[in-house]
Amino acid sequence: MEIPGTIEVHHWISGANTVIFPHTLVITGNNSKVRVIEFFRSADDLSPGLAIAFNDLAAGPNSQLDYVAIQDFNEVTRIIQINETSATCDASVKGFILNTGASWARNECLSRLEGAGSRSLMLAVAIPAREQEYDQRTFQHHVAAGTYSDLLYKNTLYDNSKTIFSGLIRVDQDAHHTDAYQTCRNLLMSDTCEANSMPGLEINADQVKCSHGSTSSQIHDDEIFYLLSRGIDPVSARQLIARGFSVDVVARLGDEPTEALVLRFIDEKFARITSGGA
Repeated sequence: MEIPGTIEVHHWISGANTVIFPHTLVITGNNSKVRVIEFFRSADDLSPGLAIAFNDLAAGPNSQLDYVAIQDFNEVTRIIQINETSATCDASVKGFILNTGASWARNECLSRLEGAGSRSLMLAVAIPAREQEYDQRTFQHHVAAGTYSDLLYKNTLYDNSKTIFSGLIRVDQDAHHTDAYQTCRNLLMSDTCEANSMPGLEINADQVKCSHGSTSSQIHDDEIFYLLSRGIDPVSARQLIARGFSVDVVARLGDEPTEALVLRFIDEKFARITSGGA
């Protein structure tokens, strides 16, 4: 069964010191396909709140499950989000997280590949500014043989913001012919931001192909010069480069309406940064 379009779930925090505990459970049957988008937003810019969210996503045989989380809380709200996904034989799970809001956010993402031929794609874009801090923890667990996973996280940091990435690929003893990748890239837009990355591998099987890595860099002067020579002002040039840094992650969603939606939130965050807002 294929559910056309997208299922949208909206979580709002309204009022000072409000705490919410959203829980999303999605289970797909044989040969099914579904896409779910969750929004996390605040009703105003001044009221502090807390969200503790849990997602339990289970993909049945030969099914496709796409999940997107857009976190755009105000900058006095905190969130802990735990995402657990499992994929059985020939199932495909795609997870994407966008972090633009909250003063502090912790994302824990576990992808468990339990059946032969199962696939997992783990994607994230984070754009912290001012004093925002994002803590990202991931676990790609290959249980069965012949499974595939790919993780790509990109963080663009401004002002005094901070990111932490800690990821592990684990290949169990019988998970031969595993194909797994893990990449975290950080674009540093100031001299005072901080990006910490700790990728890791734990391989207990033979005949596997695994790689992991992390990079942190600033915009090169030649890139700025190229755009300035074409009449683009320095502020816009930096924002264009930062936007392009995130676009290739968004493009891997593989659905134009969803990509346009995510890019709208990304552009809104860049506009707030440029104007000196949150």
